[in-house]
Amino acid sequence: MLQKINIATFKDFFRSGSAGGIILMACLLISLLIANSPLGPGFENLLAQQVGYESDFLQLRYSVLLWINDGLMAIFFLLVGLEIKRELVEGELSSFKQAALPVFAAIGGMLVPALVYVLFNQGTPTAGGWGIPMATDIAFAIAVISLLGKKVPLSLKIFLTALAIVDDLGAILVIAFFYSAELHLNYLLYAGGVFAFLILLNRLGVKQIWAYLIPGVFIWYFIHHSGIHATIAGVLTALTLPTTPDEKESPLEKLEHMLTKPVNFLIMPIFALANTNIRFEAGMVDGLTSSLGLGIIFGLLLGKPIGIVFFSWLSVKLGISSLPIGTRWIQVVGLGLIAGIGFTMSIFISLLSFEDAAFQTQAKFAILVVSLVAGLAGFVFLRTVAKAKLPENEL
Repeated sequence: MLQKINIATFKDFFRSGSAGGIILMACLLISLLIANSPLGPGFENLLAQQVGYESDFLQLRYSVLLWINDGLMAIFFLLVGLEIKRELVEGELSSFKQAALPVFAAIGGMLVPALVYVLFNQGTPTAGGWGIPMATDIAFAIAVISLLGKKVPLSLKIFLTALAIVDDLGAILVIAFFYSAELHLNYLLYAGGVFAFLILLNRLGVKQIWAYLIPGVFIWYFIHHSGIHATIAGVLTALTLPTTPDEKESPLEKLEHMLTKPVNFLIMPIFALANTNIRFEAGMVDGLTSSLGLGIIFGLLLGKPIGIVFFSWLSVKLGISSLPIGTRWIQVVGLGLIAGIGFTMSIFISLLSFEDAAFQTQAKFAILVVSLVAGLAGFVFLRTVAKAKLPENEL
């Protein structure tokens, strides 16, 4: 006789902090299997299908893949922005010293990997790819650290989230100024005008969530047409949502609660399915030992953690910032490893860096390999040190 399915088990799983990360990793593997099976071409055609509406005055017809990466991911960034603002107002980032730390860490996590890449590729045809190892894939990085559940302090997760946002902003600026063929400043001005309007709504005490989300859609549209990655619209909109520490549940917190499950269990799995779609090709493995492959691998696997740890340590020693309460320096090393997951943003920059298909293929495989290694290394490292009894100021 078949035993009854225990529904409570499923409920407990979806309530756990690691559930979203587990589902995301499963979708990553499924996507790789599809890409390297007879289903691969059909899946690519599906992602390339044009969906939406267009006219002489409105352009909203894009591929399914673009809707996922620029549309759905803007909602992910909206949620991340809400979390960061809440922490800035009343949480782990509420003091200047705590808020400054992820900024310095992100700067180090961009500069050092770029320098490592240049050391390997200076004077070669692939020298222009220096922006590739600067990026951190915020979605996969957060998914990996979420798998650790309560084995790492909440302050470390917030540190990684804030660092990844600053890193993403840096990557967007690098793309805009060094890799974009054309930047439309008029659309940026339109977006800035709508953003200023949202700030005004906040100052006037407007509490209705829809009053912020509808203009936020216009910010997304204008930023997308400016030539800059449109997901930043989510962060900008989130920063204008009203919240105060003394409110029972502010508009910001209401929206955060509304978005958490859809983002974790729908948007992120869809993102993983669409973006891990990498077909293994001949020459990929050989590319790992090329100057291009080595620059990417050492840039993300060594340059990232070294840059993050050193710049964090330097800012703390200079008294500019402070280590989050409950976080140890050894955990910052593990965080640096996880930040080496460049993945989708790194792949995006690699496609902008090279016109040669062979270079693009080598870069993609190197990014995939090093992202998997960095994620696994960071996970194992943080899990191993979770029970280690080390003083918080061990550096």
